[in-house]
Amino acid sequence: MNAKKLLSLWGLKWNPFSPELPGEALLVTAKIENFAWRVEQLVQEGGFALISGESGTGKSVALRIVAQRLAALREVVVGALERPQSRAADFYRELGDVFAVKLSSSNRWSGFRTLRERWKAHVASARIKPVLLIDEAQEMIPEVLNELRILSSADFDSTSLLTVVLAGDGRLLELLRHEDLIPLGTRIRTRLQTEAAAREELCQLLDHALAKAGNTSLMTVELRDTLVDHCAGNYRLLMTMSAELLAYGMAHEVQQLDEKFYLEVFQPNLPRPAAKKKTRA
Repeated sequence: MNAKKLLSLWGLKWNPFSPELPGEALLVTAKIENFAWRVEQLVQEGGFALISGESGTGKSVALRIVAQRLAALREVVVGALERPQSRAADFYRELGDVFAVKLSSSNRWSGFRTLRERWKAHVASARIKPVLLIDEAQEMIPEVLNELRILSSADFDSTSLLTVVLAGDGRLLELLRHEDLIPLGTRIRTRLQTEAAAREELCQLLDHALAKAGNTSLMTVELRDTLVDHCAGNYRLLMTMSAELLAYGMAHEVQQLDEKFYLEVFQPNLPRPAAKKKTRA
């Protein structure tokens, strides 16, 4: 979306409904704040954390906030797995890229040993452990999850070499009930369950997004209420619908978005009330 036009038309610093919001624009709820703090403490010891919830309920935003908090800590190495559906060989190759370790996909034991030695050296020198963030973790196969569990522990499971934050939808919870993954499930030390948002939470998100972008009056109160009432408690749907209205308003160069634009964009085929006829005196 045209940044110059957003600024000139509405005085916005950025698109308040974009998935690529700057970190300062993200809404940190009390639940996310508590979870992020807990993960910060977990990093000192290592282990697994879990974010679960259905699509659009804020899992990825929560993971992004956690990543920002951890990146601000001294000497913490934070990596993200980009392809969770990989099999073991590709998993080790990507893990090597994330933590700058040269691995041989044809020799899993060598890669396993190299990673463990690097992590042990990092722990010894920095007194803190690396962190691996995995979004869409429901796509991972049991074999790789087990590799990750075994790779991250040492000294007969008394030492954790790595902190792992898994994020995924309901399928991830089902996956962790797999017989082979019960040992991993029991090692999850802190959890965040995201859910459909209450009306107050959706209103808070809209208000926060507009305030951070620089124009709290961009939408009328009536339009905000309408959007909240029609997004089924889904944060992503709320932001997507708002982005559509913003684009529509930009195309028509309006000064403020109101409920009329909602009807024109999302319910264009609804009958409009007929204009009242003037009666002669």
